[in-house]
Amino acid sequence: MTSGLWELVLQGIWTTVQLLVFSALLATAVSFAVGIARTHRLWIVRFLAGFYTEVFRGTSALVMIFWVFFVLPVAFGWQLVPMWAGTLALGLTFGAYGSEIVRGALKAVDPAQREGGIALSFTPAQRLRLILLPQAVPEMIPSLCNLLVELLKGTALVSVMGMGDLTFSANLVRLALQQSAEIYTYVLLIYFAIAFVLTRLMRGLEKRLKAGIGKDSGTEWAARELKRAQTTGVGGGGVA
Repeated sequence: MTSGLWELVLQGIWTTVQLLVFSALLATAVSFAVGIARTHRLWIVRFLAGFYTEVFRGTSALVMIFWVFFVLPVAFGWQLVPMWAGTLALGLTFGAYGSEIVRGALKAVDPAQREGGIALSFTPAQRLRLILLPQAVPEMIPSLCNLLVELLKGTALVSVMGMGDLTFSANLVRLALQQSAEIYTYVLLIYFAIAFVLTRLMRGLEKRLKAGIGKDSGTEWAARELKRAQTTGVGGGGVA
């Protein structure tokens, strides 16, 4: 490829990374807000959060992008540029999936921890901030990592708006060179490289968070094996 075509691909990579960062930030905020709301003591709050989750989880991300970019201006007169339309559609869609991860992790915290917070006269907000989230967040990381990689792959959908992301740029290069196999092989490798970096960063974050609460991921398996050996008298894998 010529230098001009490579520059086009690099611009597409930069656009994809920006979209990934913006939509991931929105999805994270939505995930925690809705996920926490689904554990609220008021039924109306749980109902509204659940309704949002079911609507956005049950609709196509591609159709949502079309709706935000093409229908929203006609219905409400709000015309968003492709970057923000893609960010809004992807962030709200993947935030619905993330909210279930947050809800499940919060529910998985030992009930005794909640009871201990109540015994200490903590308010619900204090129990959430000081007891539940510090224990639940490290357990969310693997699932959120998978969701982040899915979000990366979902950014390719914005090419339908004519947005110059990696997929759109690669298609322009393919049309210019008439070399589909080579171009799309490069694109696959680029997406894989970005996903690999994201996975490593999330694993590092998981290890750091678990070490902060005494759950080093490197020794967690050994601890479980030791507990099983103590309670059943079987196995133990040589842990002493």
